[in-house]
Amino acid sequence: MIRIALAKGKLFDEAIGLYDRAGLPVPEEIRQSRKLHVSDEKHSRAFLAVRAQDVPTYVSQGAADVGIVGRDVLLEQGSDLYQLLDLRIGFCRLVLAAKDASVMAKNGTIRVATKYPNVTRSFFMGKGRACSVIKLYGSVELAPQAMLADAVVDLVSTGETLRANGLVILEEILQSTGLLVVNRVSLKMNKSAIEGMISSLQSVLPPAP
Repeated sequence: MIRIALAKGKLFDEAIGLYDRAGLPVPEEIRQSRKLHVSDEKHSRAFLAVRAQDVPTYVSQGAADVGIVGRDVLLEQGSDLYQLLDLRIGFCRLVLAAKDASVMAKNGTIRVATKYPNVTRSFFMGKGRACSVIKLYGSVELAPQAMLADAVVDLVSTGETLRANGLVILEEILQSTGLLVVNRVSLKMNKSAIEGMISSLQSVLPPAP
């Protein structure tokens, strides 16, 4: 049985839609109930609904054979999981935003609020700029208004939430899509089943963003 870890949230719904189109049905229980683990004995698949940040752990530790997670999560965690396929779903951008561009012209350390401290530090280091990272778990856009930070690094789809809170995008740091990752041992042990799943998914991939 192949165990598949799906990141909850927007990517979850898009991943299920992709599996449906590929002829790899996902049990209704995982879609419509609070069950986080559902087995499909008929098709020898089990689905796990987990937090996006936990998908790499489930896969690397062998609790799941494969997982679907955003590139942003893998980069933030420094994960070296084997990436089998870019599924071209869940497209979004990690951006630097502030009230205006003058923030980057200021001398000294820039205070940056974000859910992505590691990527943020790496980004500013690459620019040769000092930054003080303020780790938040939600409502990152509020930080400049509350004078908590000078700028934010946040994940956006359209940028509407940033604009609604008086922020403008200054720079794109990276683009992220959903990736199919695999446990290396599982790939060896279940090579035929996993390769069959990859082939089915490849046949219905959306156009590259």
